[in-house]
Amino acid sequence: MKVMADTSVLIAAMVESHPGHERAFPWLRQAKRKQVDLFVSTHTLAELYAVLTTLPVQPRLSPDIARRLIREDIESVARIVDLRGEDYRQVLDDMSDSGLSGGVIYDALVVRAARKAKVDRLLTFNVADFQRVWPDSGKIIQAP
Repeated sequence: MKVMADTSVLIAAMVESHPGHERAFPWLRQAKRKQVDLFVSTHTLAELYAVLTTLPVQPRLSPDIARRLIREDIESVARIVDLRGEDYRQVLDDMSDSGLSGGVIYDALVVRAARKAKVDRLLTFNVADFQRVWPDSGKIIQAP
């Protein structure tokens, strides 16, 4: 099964104290065991770094530790879906055509990557937000 995880799921999987850890971690474990094919968008990698380096945990995660965690926990097991200029332009067109504004564009970028990779499932803790930008996704978008 081809599975894309968004930032909300990956953070929950990586941070044991996160309230969604028990739901998200099994997906990361399955990817490490090669039981599922994990996909992550390039945008998600940047978001992961931003969130990990600002998490309100003690001790704080330093930039070098956040980078190491992303490399070891995500990049080592996931296929990275690269978005190109045309992908960004298409997302902007889709957002404009749908009358959507604001931060939902970041979800739209993950959706674009998921569609590009032809995943079977897109995992997020923000299902409704993702369904706004991919209303015809059927059961692809799910919470872990």
